[in-house]
Amino acid sequence: MNTDTQKTYRHQYVIGDLQGCFGAFSRLLDELDFDETKDKIWLAGDIVARGEDSLATLREVKRLSDLGALTTVLGNHDITLIAVWRGIMPPKPKDKTLPIFDAPDCDELLNWLRVQPLLVFPDERTVLTHAGIPPNWSIDEAHQYAQELQTALSADLASLDKLLPKLYNKKTEEWRADLSGAKRLRLIANYLTRMRLCDKNGVLEFSFKESLLDEMPKGFRPWFLWEVPRQRRILFGHWAALQAKVASEQVRSLDGGCVWGGELVAYRLADGAVIRLQA
Repeated sequence: MNTDTQKTYRHQYVIGDLQGCFGAFSRLLDELDFDETKDKIWLAGDIVARGEDSLATLREVKRLSDLGALTTVLGNHDITLIAVWRGIMPPKPKDKTLPIFDAPDCDELLNWLRVQPLLVFPDERTVLTHAGIPPNWSIDEAHQYAQELQTALSADLASLDKLLPKLYNKKTEEWRADLSGAKRLRLIANYLTRMRLCDKNGVLEFSFKESLLDEMPKGFRPWFLWEVPRQRRILFGHWAALQAKVASEQVRSLDGGCVWGGELVAYRLADGAVIRLQA
């Protein structure tokens, strides 16, 4: 497992979606009195996209990672960035990521990004993915499947270029353990990086992005409300409309919608304290 057991840290924080909000990230680290020689940051993914400076954000995240002071999981916007880099899809008009592709260290940054994990264990009590873990998977299964996708994204560039276009089909598909090939990897990516609602069998619904107070499609509910007992608390980002306010013994949401004018949120692992920085 990816639990960091090699070093004892003063503080460890799990931070929600940065989305390229470099100013807010810098201010939050100041607010936390973050010491890169003593502390550790875990990121919930979506390092880049619609904030004011995705390039600076990606550079700083990689720098801290290289020091051993930060670990991130991949989010859907991070995988999209890789796909744009490889020419698989055009840049999204709302994303402010074009400076990354013009940067002299672009290939270095993106080759680093594509080998990052999709699921990690910040401590013995928690597990972190970008979007969550569906009710039809155990945590051990989710870990195995995340490693499968990480291996595929980390492969040679020719293999990566064949895989990436096949990850972007949002079909309503039911998971089976005997799925193989691109269909299997696509569903793993959809669960770990794009999931919000699903039915009791884990079939995903992609259109709903609103809050828990809004009407949901019949038969679907937030993945975490299927109330599957877990050995670890699931930490996740991705769903900005939740405002990082969903908290139970089983789950903790961390995307405070910073890029939309909300908050950048840090969760301190030792005591569960939540630190909120207004965007």
